Amino acid sequence: MKTSENTPQKYNSISDLHRALGFPKPLHPLISLVNYADIKVPAHELPKALLLNFYKISYKLHFTGKIKYGQHYYDFDEGGLSFVSPNQVIAATENEKDYSGNTLLIHPDFIRNYPLATKIKQYGFFSYSANEALFLSDKEKQIILSIFENINNELHNSIDDFSQDVILSLIEVLLNYSNRFYKRQFITRKAVNHDLITQMEHLLNEYFDKQESLTKGLPTVEYLANNLHLSPRYLSDMLRSLTGYNAQQHIHEKLIEKAKEYLTTTELTVAEIAYQLGFEHPQSFNKLFKKKTDTTPLEFKQSFI
Repeated sequence: MKTSENTPQKYNSISDLHRALGFPKPLHPLISLVNYADIKVPAHELPKALLLNFYKISYKLHFTGKIKYGQHYYDFDEGGLSFVSPNQVIAATENEKDYSGNTLLIHPDFIRNYPLATKIKQYGFFSYSANEALFLSDKEKQIILSIFENINNELHNSIDDFSQDVILSLIEVLLNYSNRFYKRQFITRKAVNHDLITQMEHLLNEYFDKQESLTKGLPTVEYLANNLHLSPRYLSDMLRSLTGYNAQQHIHEKLIEKAKEYLTTTELTVAEIAYQLGFEHPQSFNKLFKKKTDTTPLEFKQSFI
């Protein structure tokens, strides 16, 4: 498994990953539950980055290294869950040494032709960054560990006509609880998240005040997320949980706010305002303004004359 390449080491099958980490052959070729503390390969021979062609749900007993929130903000120290979808790069931090905890590996073929194959893409946390892991209370930890234990028991039972259905139902329970616990995390971190919203507002105001829209176009969700050191999906989910609006909707609200300011305090034409805000075509600006305010920019401007 040792590699001198800086590119991620890719694994297309769970069996290949088991072999590379020194684990026994998986009980099922398309799903496996392992403890990374049992890795038999010396740490210096492990690749710095992995690219897996399957889903990975990891419960770590101890998050270390650069796993943090904002200014080192944590809710609980009981361990946490992280989620990785196929073909995402996984890279360990330099000082991350504690690998203990359960890791569930699910090949897409295991859920293919089942409703979960489509539904799993709706769980936004598979697109979150490592520092946006789900930190669990002790009670939540017991719930998650019991689900892992049930999956493990089922994997060790003799395979029958119901095995796959039972495991799939347990995976769905795991994902639904994770969704619930993430909603809790957004609420318990409300103070920190409100600080992030304030920072986002500042970023948007600065973007327009410095007229960056003239050269960079409309502000994007990716722009905000990068400057807030969050993943785009986490930013949108956090905003929706606290305000009812996702990141794109917040951008639109700010655009309308700035547009109204220009329409009522300047002599700029509607087309000039559209370009000032970063729209390539005035028609797109007119359409958004009409959708958000039930009036056209020109009608809005004339109402103040």
